[in-house]
Amino acid sequence: MNPASKTYVGFLYVVPALLFVAVFVFYPLSQLIWISLTDASLLGGGKFVGWDNYAKAFSDKAFWQALGFTLKYTLWITPILIILGFALALLVVPNRPLPKLARTIVFLPVVIGLGSSSLLWVWLFDQQVGPLNRILMDLHVIAKPMAWFTKADTGYWAAIISVIWKVVGFGMILFVAAINSISHEVNEAAMIDGASYWQRVTRIILPLSWRTIVLATLISAIGSMLAFDQFYILTGGGPRGQTFTSVYWIYQNAFVYFKLGYGAALSLILAVIILIGAAVQIWMTRPRSPS
Repeated sequence: MNPASKTYVGFLYVVPALLFVAVFVFYPLSQLIWISLTDASLLGGGKFVGWDNYAKAFSDKAFWQALGFTLKYTLWITPILIILGFALALLVVPNRPLPKLARTIVFLPVVIGLGSSSLLWVWLFDQQVGPLNRILMDLHVIAKPMAWFTKADTGYWAAIISVIWKVVGFGMILFVAAINSISHEVNEAAMIDGASYWQRVTRIILPLSWRTIVLATLISAIGSMLAFDQFYILTGGGPRGQTFTSVYWIYQNAFVYFKLGYGAALSLILAVIILIGAAVQIWMTRPRSPS
């Protein structure tokens, strides 16, 4: 087979993927961009308004407040997920029955939908029948049942706790795979040289798992910036809109206030912010060659 034929055959192999991306990524994206330039509503309309929606977005205090809250949430939950996931991976990495069982138990919540897990935590945190309040009262941590979702601070931490339970197993599995990929000879050589367990973790496991740590951090940060379900179900954005995330505010505008064009503009602004953040993170964590 000549080189031209090989190129042609190779192109045919990627055509299905290209069609999929064109139909399900580029076409919806182009429609979103167009809608963001109109006054489209769920009730009809669609007159071209140019950059008016974007100008309105930059003066929308509620959107920037929601974005600030989302950034605060991301900056808190991402390190917690990475550190806790890595610590759990170190505990369950041995291929023995008990660590394998623990690995399965920790990973199980990952397969549950975020909406379903949030509804579970609504019950757990319930002031009247939730077992969490009863446990805290029995431990004398609180004197009376708490209404977790009536205050912004407690609602915020309740959401963080529910998400940690839900997704920490995903990071743990990534780190377990990274640790298992490290050659046993490297660990054995370090042990022969007298390296302690902590020295092996900091000098061998952490550096050789760096790519996985960066990947897990990126996934966690992007997922946190797109937070919606947990706050929609747990706090409803309250009290007084203090727990609105960016996506929640976009949802409010597009599907509650029927401002579809404005919601599309907010979506694109958020997408650009996330892309810039991801690019900065990748650049800051890039491998550096020794000078």
